[in-house]
Amino acid sequence: MPLTPNPAVTPHPVEFTGSGSEYFRVWIVNVLLGIVTLGLYIPWARRRTAQYFYGHTQVVGSPLEFVAEQRRMVFGFLAFAALYLAYELAYKLATQTGQDLAASLLFFGFAALTPFLWGSAMRFRLGATRWRGIRLAFTANWKEIYLASWSVFAIAAVWAGAFIAIDALLPTPARTAITKGSFAGAGPAIAVLLLALVLTLLCVIRLEFNYRRLLVARARIGGLAGRFKPVYGDFVKVWLASVGIFMLTLLAVGGVLAALAYGSGHLASEHLRGSGVAEMILLGLLVFGITLGVMVLVSLPAHAYREARMFQLVWNNVGFDRIARTHSRLRTGAYVMLRVKNLLLSFLTLGFYRPFAVTSEYAAKVGSVTIYLEGDAEQLVGELVRQQGAFGDAAADALGLDLIG
Repeated sequence: MPLTPNPAVTPHPVEFTGSGSEYFRVWIVNVLLGIVTLGLYIPWARRRTAQYFYGHTQVVGSPLEFVAEQRRMVFGFLAFAALYLAYELAYKLATQTGQDLAASLLFFGFAALTPFLWGSAMRFRLGATRWRGIRLAFTANWKEIYLASWSVFAIAAVWAGAFIAIDALLPTPARTAITKGSFAGAGPAIAVLLLALVLTLLCVIRLEFNYRRLLVARARIGGLAGRFKPVYGDFVKVWLASVGIFMLTLLAVGGVLAALAYGSGHLASEHLRGSGVAEMILLGLLVFGITLGVMVLVSLPAHAYREARMFQLVWNNVGFDRIARTHSRLRTGAYVMLRVKNLLLSFLTLGFYRPFAVTSEYAAKVGSVTIYLEGDAEQLVGELVRQQGAFGDAAADALGLDLIG
């Protein structure tokens, strides 16, 4: 009996057909209406933005669709805003009245709410996405979501323990000295703080890994299930490299600023002797602006590197069953330089270059992805439509309360 040949694997590059000039018209309307409505237009702005980028993303020859209901996005926005304001008010009231236990309980309460918010957001995002009429869905149950979120509770426990330890290790004289700029006697407390920061970083890495793995593994398109190959160690390597880049950038920028400050310090002191209040205020604003700009500049290369490497790591190691797999050709160095260029141009144009920056960064990432399909694309689409059947309707009805649109 002759063997059936394996179906041919065909590449399908993903394309972004939008442009910065087109998106600028969407963006400027969103900004103006957001200002006029004091931010209440945000849900409509998010929907218009999503529809633009989805509609200009070609996947195997067809665009994606964003079909979220506007009323659900408005309700989600208002509910989340009310929840955030209530938490902030309660936390400030607890800390100002010295109710440390209440503040800690609020912290743990926020940690308990985080998995629900993330799960609702992912269900909403995938449930609102269509491709050739085929629904996407996120099918993880709440037990799986909360088990994947264990590091959120670990972070809350780490900082609750750190605050208790610092309070015990920091005597009153040392606290008084800190307010005066002296850290004598604060060594043990600083060590606890650094340990808490390291543990928090490891927990954040674990949380990102768990969430990305769960999102892919429980994603469905028609009857196809996602598969995820990366391991936790891969994420740790990317994060450690990002931290290293941040430290090197910090040292380089700090050295340049120290040299400039040393050279201009004498000139500044001579100029300020006869300055008035207005000049002092302007100088303070200038220093604040420079400090903020330096902070962004220092963190940007590391952030862009992590974003590019994570994109490569995920899109080179995911697929749907054995029928589809993806590959990314995104170049890390080129993407970092693109982000730096976009930041500088956005700064020089007072933010008006932002829509061009967003589209160029999105195009760089999306345009680097190629989908490899086993067999004919049209036959696959027909099969997915048949598989979808009642499953798509049942999944859409079982999504529950989606707070984030």
